[in-house]
Amino acid sequence: MMSKYEDYATVSKAYDETRVPIGTEILLGCLGAAGAPLADIRLLDAGCGTGAYSRAMLGHVGWVDAVDLNEGMLAVARAKLGPEEAAGRIAFHQGSIDALPFADETFDAAMINQVLHHIEDGADPAFPALAAVIAEMARVLQPGGVLVINSCTHEQLHDGFWYYDLAAEAREACVRRHISAERLAAMLTAAGFQMRPPAPALDAVMQGEAYFDMTGPLSEDWRKGDSFWALATDEQVARAEARVRDMQAAGTLEAWFQGRDERREGVGQFTFFSAVKFTE
Repeated sequence: MMSKYEDYATVSKAYDETRVPIGTEILLGCLGAAGAPLADIRLLDAGCGTGAYSRAMLGHVGWVDAVDLNEGMLAVARAKLGPEEAAGRIAFHQGSIDALPFADETFDAAMINQVLHHIEDGADPAFPALAAVIAEMARVLQPGGVLVINSCTHEQLHDGFWYYDLAAEAREACVRRHISAERLAAMLTAAGFQMRPPAPALDAVMQGEAYFDMTGPLSEDWRKGDSFWALATDEQVARAEARVRDMQAAGTLEAWFQGRDERREGVGQFTFFSAVKFTE
């Protein structure tokens, strides 16, 4: 299942310049609910991208199977984790996360990091394609296995990213692609999972230090760190750039940035949703 609005074959070349695997402590805490000791866990990284989260987890779990449909992203992940692959700690698989090449009840845990909004559901408010992915996770997890989903709530999309105000139309398109927290919980419950309390990451930012670059929107490589920009038209991107340049020339950019970023406090940028597969 490949993103239909973001060209990750191109984006993969610059993706790691502005993206970091944040919230790993929260993720490890969620994985602790799996029915196996952390060091023995066989973990599925569904939609692994450039392998940042796989690499972060390899020091803690026993084995990782990393799956992505995009060749460019997998190539970066393989180059990054070549020694771990050679040592038999991780295996890479090209494929769609709604049709995984694994037997039933293979994994102790699965993680899906910042992938849900790339699952193509069109305008269907029931998110049927996402439901198929959740069902596939339930199939490959052992009873008592844990599924961890890293995604943004609608509130976080509105208040957690200062530069989203520069292209409000793209922000609303982004919100429409994200299932609400309430609907996601209902979908997981219907698929046979027991929800655990959501865990928002209130302090970390997805782009690391690059996030605080007030002139970042002027750089194409900087924009590649967030697929939000792929939802903006060329005209909307041009208007965003012009607005940044105008504020920079007027000496108001820093004050605007600080005022806008204050809304992120107490909201964060993303949330870890975890659920345990019911035992039979």
